[in-house]
Amino acid sequence: MRPKKNIALIAHDHRKLDLLDWAEYNRDILSNHNLFGTGTTGSLAAEKLNLPVFTFKSGPLGGDLQIGSAIIDNEIDIMIFFWDPLQAQPHDVDVKALQRISVVYNIPMAINRASADFLISSPLMDKPYERFIVDYSQRFKKDISV
Repeated sequence: MRPKKNIALIAHDHRKLDLLDWAEYNRDILSNHNLFGTGTTGSLAAEKLNLPVFTFKSGPLGGDLQIGSAIIDNEIDIMIFFWDPLQAQPHDVDVKALQRISVVYNIPMAINRASADFLISSPLMDKPYERFIVDYSQRFKKDISV
């Protein structure tokens, strides 16, 4: 990872205000990095922070999958995802896929204000970091001979 991180900001509807409050509190740090977001969350963050935020589609319309693709392509370094633990989402499987791909590609992920605070205050935030990615390829090599 480069010193200037690419940070994805995502929040379910009932958590958007929490994420925006957190982002506003950490604006000075976030201003040193590149910000990305799903449709509504990204637009609200850009307005609240007065910072550029690249926006993907809205989460239910595939924005979370676009962010997952960006993680695979090494274009997202950190994901801040304030999800709503009390409400089922119509795209829950996509959310789980996004969390899974974050683990597969070993990017830091914060899911609430406390974990986001710990992550953003890390001394590694503005330093290069070599990400170790587990090689899962051996798990897919199966003997299919008869």
